[in-house]
Amino acid sequence: MPYALARMYPRAAREWAWQWVFPQQNRWQDRASGTQGRHYSDPSVVQNMVKRAVAKAGLTKAASCHIFRHSFATRLLERRQDIRMIQEFLGHRDVSTTMIYTHVLNRVLIGVCSPADMM
Repeated sequence: MPYALARMYPRAAREWAWQWVFPQQNRWQDRASGTQGRHYSDPSVVQNMVKRAVAKAGLTKAASCHIFRHSFATRLLERRQDIRMIQEFLGHRDVSTTMIYTHVLNRVLIGVCSPADMM
């Protein structure tokens, strides 16, 4: 962990929550201690990889990291996950931003049965 983070969170370097999913290719080195590590990759690296994969797969529909984000939120709503949890996952400050994804609920709720219907 670089700089003061290592002192503030001594076990962070071994905890999953502090690890990067897409680490930087090159490592950094702390001049004082000589320890090495990696920061995260720039988001454009992942976006370009997705763009190349879509082209290579020959997909004709648009596909991007942002579309994956929308799909993720939509699937969570379809599975009846709490809107506040989805808000936190997506990093929205206001729940009204997350509520944009509820347009799918009209389609999903058609097949929902009331508990009274099962009596």
